[in-house]
Amino acid sequence: MRLRVFRASDMREAMALLRAELGAEAVILDTRRVAGGIELTAAREGGRGEAAPPLGQDEPLLILPSGPGRALPPQLHWHRPPEALFGTLAGPVEGLAERLAARLRFAPLPDGMTRPVMLIGPPGAGKTLTCAKLATQALLSGRPPLVVTTDDARAGATEQLAAFTRLLHLPLIVAPKPAMLLKALARRVPGQPVLIDSAGQDPRLPAPALVALLAAAEAEPLVVLPAGLDAEEAAALATGFAGLGAGLMLPSRLDLPARLGGVLAAAGAGLALTVAGIGRSPADGLAPLDPGRLAARLLNGPAALREDAA
Repeated sequence: MRLRVFRASDMREAMALLRAELGAEAVILDTRRVAGGIELTAAREGGRGEAAPPLGQDEPLLILPSGPGRALPPQLHWHRPPEALFGTLAGPVEGLAERLAARLRFAPLPDGMTRPVMLIGPPGAGKTLTCAKLATQALLSGRPPLVVTTDDARAGATEQLAAFTRLLHLPLIVAPKPAMLLKALARRVPGQPVLIDSAGQDPRLPAPALVALLAAAEAEPLVVLPAGLDAEEAAALATGFAGLGAGLMLPSRLDLPARLGGVLAAAGAGLALTVAGIGRSPADGLAPLDPGRLAARLLNGPAALREDAA
């Protein structure tokens, strides 16, 4: 057996060195972060005289982050998923949707009628645009929503959402305090959907204001996370928001990033996927997201979602 250690600035460079030296039949025994990049340990049976066969487009890479062997297809390795999901992503791509369904949670998007829906997430995640998209969807379905914002801290936040609600001929209520929010909800017509935008929050920091607003409204928290986050960062945010009582996630900007390791990491941390945000138009900026569509997005890129946009 030939055993080699490769050091490179990133995984792509390390994999290129591995393929050049050991070929497509090499088995990765370990990967770890080191100063300056990645250290990858790999092995291959056979002597130095063997010719390394080229890696075909559909040829799997054998990844052993820990424990038993797992075959990770190259197009999925490209997304830089968390190691905890290697076992789910491994195997033939034809069965990817079934493996995603077995490992991750998928749930319907709440309609805001049984409980108000409050959009929460880190600053800049796209909560306000998502709120406008959900309001448009509800209006087109014949259910004009009650739209509330609790964000009076970010410059321009109220004005941005007000610009959308004016186009929809809907009033916007600004209620940054729990007592104000309760008064706003008292204006709700029976059966009317309620959508609540909120200020950006890092869930790893104390969030008494957000917790108080969620409790006052008895709202269903819907976490909005941008799709292009680093996997470790996304998992940490998802875990933090789950600790605040959230169980649902809407990945925003799913049509933009090349890699979706962050989406997979957040879902793997326990948040159920609902729909995906794509584009900047409130009228057609939501796409269904189920195991089959997520698998298609991972394998085929953003075009796999655009045709399903609602």
